[in-house]
Amino acid sequence: LAEQAKILVAESEENNLDSKVKDARWKRWYTCGLCEQRHHGVVACALGWACWKTYVGRPEANWARLSAMTLLGVGLSAADHHEDELSVREVEVSMRRRLGHPEAKLLVVQGNLANTYTRLGRYEEANRLLREVYSGWLRFKGEEHYDTLLAANNYAHSFVSLRRFEEAKALQRKMMPVARRVLGESHELALHLRWNYALTLHKDPSATLADLREAVT
Repeated sequence: LAEQAKILVAESEENNLDSKVKDARWKRWYTCGLCEQRHHGVVACALGWACWKTYVGRPEANWARLSAMTLLGVGLSAADHHEDELSVREVEVSMRRRLGHPEAKLLVVQGNLANTYTRLGRYEEANRLLREVYSGWLRFKGEEHYDTLLAANNYAHSFVSLRRFEEAKALQRKMMPVARRVLGESHELALHLRWNYALTLHKDPSATLADLREAVT
């Protein structure tokens, strides 16, 4: 699998193929060439390491090296090696900042790092970083953009992990109508926002009977 991906990417670079083709070939590092589903678990981890070893010798700012670092973090997460994943995520955020990457790219990698903090039970750090990510997307794209809504969902959920239910509910009540209006009632993210809101109401020990009824409707 690794050798196939390596050959395909090398051919795209040697023949100076366009970015769409190059992206499609890069996907072979993390998706099956037959069913096009993402690899999971130890397979994803092994391919992440193979990808990183293939491109680590390139200059720090090289696109393949940067993408390989992201993929290594994904692979380590897939295999539940979250302490190692954390090291990779922190280096990636620091490096992309140093290289002066666009704000949108920085917000993505910061979100990845926050998710790693969550997986490690470091909820305060995750919450602080998710606040930065949500505020960044809100400033950059406005409240109706998909990335802002996704960041809001993650940020609100981090409050639940900290048992700060009022803050979670306030943000969820603000963003759910926006998601329904922009994405539609049946969109996956709109449904996730509603599900997490119901979860917040269910977990809140001060919830009223009316809150609990709302959670199941």
